[in-house]
Amino acid sequence: MAKGYWVAIYREISDPEKLAAYAKVAGPYIESCGGRFLTRGTAEKVYEAGIRERTTIIEFDSVESAIACHDSAEYAAALEVFDGAAVRDLRFVEGTD
Repeated sequence: MAKGYWVAIYREISDPEKLAAYAKVAGPYIESCGGRFLTRGTAEKVYEAGIRERTTIIEFDSVESAIACHDSAEYAAALEVFDGAAVRDLRFVEGTD
């Protein structure tokens, strides 16, 4: 089965404190779902329509497990802490075998 990836591109961060509080709640929960953080940081270089802002990539055993983690009640609680701290583009993609 192909790996699944949760990709978050932050377009704008309006409240870094809320974002940090969200990360403290969401990070451990995502890891409990089997998520492995591959990167969490600002892009080194961007091209085309890229925005030089935070990017997070999390690997899961499958795209289905990544989506299930995101769609859970526990993650919904983390989103309450997030509370509009940033504008982001979330994508769930399947890796190649």
